[in-house]
Amino acid sequence: MRLPDPVRSLLSRLQAAGFSAYAVGGCVRDTLLGREPGDWDLCTSAMPEQMEAVFRGEHVLETGLRHGTLSVVLNHVPYEITTYRVDGDYTDHRHPDSVSFVDRIDQDLARRDFTVNAMACDPDGRILDLFEGRQDLDRRLIRCVGIPAHRFEEDALRILRALRFASVLDFAIDPDTDQAIHALYPTLEKVAAERIRSELVKLLCGPGAGRILRAYSDVITFLIPCLKPAVGYQQDNPHHLYTVWEHTVRAVENVPPDPILRTTMLLHDSGKPFTRTTDEKGIGHYRGHQAASARLAAEVLKKLRFDRASSDRIVRLVEAHDIPLSTDRKLLLRRLNRFGEEDLRALFLIHRADRIATGTRNPVHAQEHMEALNAALDALLAEKPCYSLKDLQINGNDLMALGIRGRDIGLTLENLLNRVIEESLPNEKAALLAAVRCGD
Repeated sequence: MRLPDPVRSLLSRLQAAGFSAYAVGGCVRDTLLGREPGDWDLCTSAMPEQMEAVFRGEHVLETGLRHGTLSVVLNHVPYEITTYRVDGDYTDHRHPDSVSFVDRIDQDLARRDFTVNAMACDPDGRILDLFEGRQDLDRRLIRCVGIPAHRFEEDALRILRALRFASVLDFAIDPDTDQAIHALYPTLEKVAAERIRSELVKLLCGPGAGRILRAYSDVITFLIPCLKPAVGYQQDNPHHLYTVWEHTVRAVENVPPDPILRTTMLLHDSGKPFTRTTDEKGIGHYRGHQAASARLAAEVLKKLRFDRASSDRIVRLVEAHDIPLSTDRKLLLRRLNRFGEEDLRALFLIHRADRIATGTRNPVHAQEHMEALNAALDALLAEKPCYSLKDLQINGNDLMALGIRGRDIGLTLENLLNRVIEESLPNEKAALLAAVRCGD
């Protein structure tokens, strides 16, 4: 395996000073998979103060000396270097109570989570693989180092990391690791919401997301309890072939791997089991499930500490996930006014996925409908139409000059905009002012 020149240089300098040193973990895994590593983690037998001596004269950041980590910045890129270590007990199921430095790489690798993350590479490109990680890469398998229950009892977040890696890499999960996940997922309650959110979103955006959501619905619904009723819930509706959960999973699979879109589809029908009514023919109806789902989504996103902007978008899209859409010009203008271009195009994707996921709609027709919507929107936007107050040819100052004050300014502008959108009034300053003067 060939290492980047800066990485090889750092490792070689440590070796020349009498220490062993390796690139380790995800950067080795990704390189062997032909993927570009996001960053490079290095480890060494050198103690922190010895590393500082080796790299004296370089730009060194003391990023975590208590845990044996410092960063050397080369060409504006930081490279983390950590002393080999073993962890103490994990009484909180998340962080080691203590860390001990050691001088052997095998001890350091043995503490890591999964075999594919427990490989190291020396400066000459030789791979050190003590736990058959390379074989697991070939087998496309996520497997714990050592006894899975021990790894998960140490750090509960590893449960969700296993699912995330299996989704993102599209790997299977080893049977023993799988069994431990199903047994120990309640320990995830010890993990900070921000960490759960980060892993969950990455999981949702992986190519294996649908497979993982199906196989680990117990884990997902533990993290998001309002989704639990969806699992196995028969919709008893001729427009839906699948349970609410299977429909949800298929909807996730059929939108692009974007965090907003996939989180929206995960939550878009969460309110269905709570809004059902059944008619005299035994057919289930779910009136109001859109608003109910939006309320549940808002609670979930708050609990998982989503940022405000993302949360607001997801809730808005959940509530509007099956709003009527067509190529009609006036309808598109109204939708542009309400959602803006970005979210309206997102709704086109959501409509397509939602319909495909029913199992009763032709996917080709759903795709064609989405393409027609996008084409109609493209043509409309090319005309530079007026669909928001900023596009209107008059503003509040113009109305104040006519003697209009306070909240009446906003109400008047909204009324004018609606008339322009309905094409009963041209977006021309003279015509707009004349309409105001006439009190129309």
